[in-house]
Amino acid sequence: MKGEAYRLIDSHVHLDEIENVEEAVQGAKQVGIVVLLAVGQDYDSNLKVLELSEKYKSFVYPALGLHPWNLGGMSESEIDRILRLVEDNIESIVAIGEVGLYYDKRVRARADKDRQKAVFKEILDLASRYKKPVSVHSRYSWKDSFDLVRESMVERAVFHWFTGLSSVLREIVAGGYFISATPAAEYHDEHRRAIKETPLENLLLETDAPVWYGRETKYKSRPADILRSLKAVAQVRGQEEAVVAEKTTTNAISIFGITI
Repeated sequence: MKGEAYRLIDSHVHLDEIENVEEAVQGAKQVGIVVLLAVGQDYDSNLKVLELSEKYKSFVYPALGLHPWNLGGMSESEIDRILRLVEDNIESIVAIGEVGLYYDKRVRARADKDRQKAVFKEILDLASRYKKPVSVHSRYSWKDSFDLVRESMVERAVFHWFTGLSSVLREIVAGGYFISATPAAEYHDEHRRAIKETPLENLLLETDAPVWYGRETKYKSRPADILRSLKAVAQVRGQEEAVVAEKTTTNAISIFGITI
């Protein structure tokens, strides 16, 4: 079965960072993508995500967020401004994201763990209050990220591009949460392990475009590269692509409340 025959959802894409959005959108449609979930990460990107979701209505769906990478140097008033923007648009967004914790030493040098957790708690409180799903960045912070999500009583969460410990993954699955698979599933051992250990009922597909992927040969991703995610997941799990495509799309529709 060709990619065009699948209905696919890219559950995490930085559409605002892609140079030729029209070309990316048309390329996505050509491979069978029916929804792009565009995530924001600061005030300006959130505004752009809202703009793109209006331009490509019923195809681009908005999620507004605050990436932990951007916390360094931000004042409390700047953070509050972003949170107000999220809340002001809460009825028109399908998720809050990209948000979370990032314990890379370069990030912690600008925003330590305590500050990251304090901001993430505020965001999760917002998500819990309005019953919105969250798209979570949890790199090197897998356990803390999961614990904060669970404690916040957020009902729906996706731990995107998950590469964390199997023990945390088991808690994610037991909590009814999801992880998402990127094209890195073609070669990244920890990501492949996580995908193999996750029930298909708890799995989504994404590209995180325009992220660069590859080892020997690197490429700048586009939403159309969701086919790489699909093929890699099917290969890792030993399942038919059609089965993976159908279930991950159904999962995304359910978690984000999307009608297609």
